[in-house]
Amino acid sequence: MLVLSRRPQQSLLIGHDVVVTVLEVNGDTVRIGIKAPSDVDIHREEIYRDLQKANQAASHAQPGAAAALAERMRGKGDDTVETGGGEDGSESAR
Repeated sequence: MLVLSRRPQQSLLIGHDVVVTVLEVNGDTVRIGIKAPSDVDIHREEIYRDLQKANQAASHAQPGAAAALAERMRGKGDDTVETGGGEDGSESAR
């Protein structure tokens, strides 16, 4: 791990296009600002770990989930969407 000392209003660069600036130090709390391209994801570590866990849980389908989804898509499930021609020829969803 690289450890650097910075004072308020001093920055460091990560790569060519990410700038991290120390905005304020107040006791044991440090406020930082991060300037990065919009395609760079920035998360607090604990949020990132929660996202990883949620994505991993979602990727493990429950037994029968694919069959239940296929059944619902065929219109046999509880939440079916029916379409049919109205009097004016338009479709309506119920």
